[in-house]
Amino acid sequence: MSTSIESIAVIGSGQMGRGIAQVAAMSDYSVKVYDIDKKALDFAKDFIQKQLEKGASKGKWEESFVQKSMDKIEFSAQIDDLKDCDLVVEAATENKGIKFEIFKELDRILKPSAILASNTSSISITEIAAVTKRPTQVAGMHFMNPVPVMKLVEGIKGLETTDETFEAVKACAEKMGKVFIKASDYPGFAVNRVLMPMINEACYALFEGVASVSDIDSAMKLGCNQPMGPFELADFIGLDTCLAIMEVLHDGLGDTKYRPCPLLKQYVSAGRLGRKNKRGFYEY
Repeated sequence: MSTSIESIAVIGSGQMGRGIAQVAAMSDYSVKVYDIDKKALDFAKDFIQKQLEKGASKGKWEESFVQKSMDKIEFSAQIDDLKDCDLVVEAATENKGIKFEIFKELDRILKPSAILASNTSSISITEIAAVTKRPTQVAGMHFMNPVPVMKLVEGIKGLETTDETFEAVKACAEKMGKVFIKASDYPGFAVNRVLMPMINEACYALFEGVASVSDIDSAMKLGCNQPMGPFELADFIGLDTCLAIMEVLHDGLGDTKYRPCPLLKQYVSAGRLGRKNKRGFYEY
C-alpha cells in the first residue's frame, strides 16, 4: 500500500469540514469537499474564501495566496467524485449510524490504496474500521475547533490500524502545521475524556445551584487561567455534541461519573444547542 498523500477528500462541509479543507488547501494538498447539501457546499466555499481574504488583509499571507488556495479545492455533491483521493477525512455529525454508512460507501468507491480517517471526537475507530474491508487503513484524525487556529490533531489507532497508515496520517497532519498526539482507542480518547466530564460537572454545579453560568465561567477563566469558561466552550462546541460525547463515555465505560447531567439533556431537548442556533447557556 502506498502511503504518499497528495489529494484529500473531506466528508461534510460544516464547521469542522470546511476548516479541515481550508487548512489542507493552504498546505498545498488537492482537496475535494463532499456534502449532500448543495447550499451547505456553497456556504462553505464562500466562508473559506472570506477567511482567506481576512488573513490576507491582516498581512498573514499574500493576496495571491487566497486564489492559489481556493484553486486547490473542489466542491461536490457526488460522492463518486472522491474515488481517486489518497486520504478521506470524514467530518460528518457525531452519530454512529451515519458514520458507519459513510464508511461503507467510501470503502466501496475508493481506490484500494486510499486511507480512511474519521474526525470523530469519541466514537471507536475500531468499530468504524470494522464496517469496511480495509480496517488496516482506517485511523482517527480528531482536529480541534476552529481548525485553522487550533494546533492539535489527536491521532487514534484502531485495533487493526497498521503503523504505516498511522505514520501517513501523522505526516499529513504535520504537513498541515499541526501537533499530532497519539491516543488509544477508548471512549473520548484523550481530549474529550478530560474535557467533557469537566463541562458536564459544570452543568451539575449549575443544576445544583452552586453558582450562576457567568460566575462559573469567570471562576474557571480567572481561577484556572482557561481562555474560555466551560459554558462558553460548550456553546461553541454545541450542546448536542457535548451530550452525544457524554453518552458515548457513559455507555462505553459504564461508570456513573460519566452520567450526562439532566440539565444538559434538558437544554438539548429544548433545542438550545449553543452558538449554532444562537441559544445555549447564553443567547447570541
